[in-house]
Amino acid sequence: MLSQIAERLKTTFLINMKKQLFLSAAIFVSTFAMAQTQPSFGIRGGLSSAGIHGDAMNSLNKLVELTDGIVTTGNRTGFFAGTYATIPLSGNISIEPALYYTLKGYELKGGLAMKAVNFLGVNANARLNAHYIDLPVLLKANINGFQVFAGPEISYLTKAGLKTTAGVLGINLLNNNLDATAQFNRWDAGLTGGIGYQFTNGINITAAYEHGLSKLDASKSLNSYNRSFKIGLGFRL
Repeated sequence: MLSQIAERLKTTFLINMKKQLFLSAAIFVSTFAMAQTQPSFGIRGGLSSAGIHGDAMNSLNKLVELTDGIVTTGNRTGFFAGTYATIPLSGNISIEPALYYTLKGYELKGGLAMKAVNFLGVNANARLNAHYIDLPVLLKANINGFQVFAGPEISYLTKAGLKTTAGVLGINLLNNNLDATAQFNRWDAGLTGGIGYQFTNGINITAAYEHGLSKLDASKSLNSYNRSFKIGLGFRL
């Protein structure tokens, strides 16, 4: 009973959060229109390291530990790119809405680590490639170029694919691509925050952490969530 109540409260929280984000976006558009200081625009791209966390992935990791290193798990290293706007509010405070394409996912790697057959080079790999459109809306403080930012983020999954490969003696025996989009929840609401530095020549660097709050599976029955880090290089136009 308590678990059902907790789940309902969490679902209500996520719905309210999405509503608040859309309301905030409308307010930010109004702020953009009334801003006395002209907003600036820029482009940003960089590397992302994404994984899936939660009860379902914890169970998978425990199972992987039983293989004694034959199978390992890891984050999906990808990239992100897009555009952003900086809307000054007052003093050193600004609002930064952005729109990014981001490659997220997860990765499993396996190898037959037995001395007697080690020369065979038996290996397998499974990689989840999840293509997202991220819409963060950040509140940013700028202190002599040093920046601290945080805010909500909504993401939309455009496509998810599972790529599996296996080989032996350097020969690729399996190379399959499976469309897994229907297995995932299209929408993800979360929080993001980080630090950065804005140089006087327009270049900026950022480091951010993203914490997904929506269940990833289509039926929303598994406790699995997106978690990712982003290192970006941007240029203010």
